[in-house]
Formats: sequence, C-alpha cells, structure tokens
Amino acid sequence: MAKSLMIVDDSATMRKIIIRTVRMSGLEFDRTEEAGNGKEALEKLQESPVDIVLCDINMPEMSGTEMVKEARKLDCCKETKIIMVSTESAEELISGVMADGANGYITKPFTPEKFQEKLTPFMN
Repeated sequence: MAKSLMIVDDSATMRKIIIRTVRMSGLEFDRTEEAGNGKEALEKLQESPVDIVLCDINMPEMSGTEMVKEARKLDCCKETKIIMVSTESAEELISGVMADGANGYITKPFTPEKFQEKLTPFMN
C-alpha cells in the first residue's frame, strides 16, 4: 500500500537531507510533501493529509511541539503518524511531545537504519 510523507523543518537543506536519508533506508513513499514550519504543515495537512510526518521541534512561527498538539485536534490528522526529528534529546521534552501525541522520536544525527527502524511499523 502506497504511503505519503511530509517533512517539516525550517531548513530546506535539512528537509532534503531527511528525504535522501529516508530513500537510503529503502522505504518508499508515493508522495512527499514539505513544510517550513508547523503552521504551514497544518495548512497543508488540512488540504491534503499524509500518512507520516517527520517534524523538527525548533522552528519559527509554530514549533514542532505546538504542531503535534494542534494536529491531534484535527479530524484529518487523527491517524497520521508523527515522528519528531530533532537535535533536542532532553528526556522531559521527548516524553512531553510523546504525551502530546507524537508517535516516535529520532535524534539528529540520524541514519537510514534509524528511519527504517522507526518508520517500518507504520508502513502497513
């Protein structure tokens, strides 16, 4: 079954690195979207929902943690899997964003194997 993916990061370079690393992991998506912050991501998700979101935490306008909270209020995002991808590694932050509705957490720097491990359970 074909899946769709959205990469949310304020750095266009980091979005491209994430997309390339996901491809290197062997996982395939039929559609890939990008957003530069949480606000833009929510707007795009309401127009065209995706199966999986990979989201940074520290972004202007709306952080990843706020985006998770807001996404979970939307009917279109109830089943969307949200995996945070961040340099932040504080246990408090990770447990907080997971409690707010994130489905996983990957710390930077990441590897294709890490994406494969975290995303494969959501590919069925």
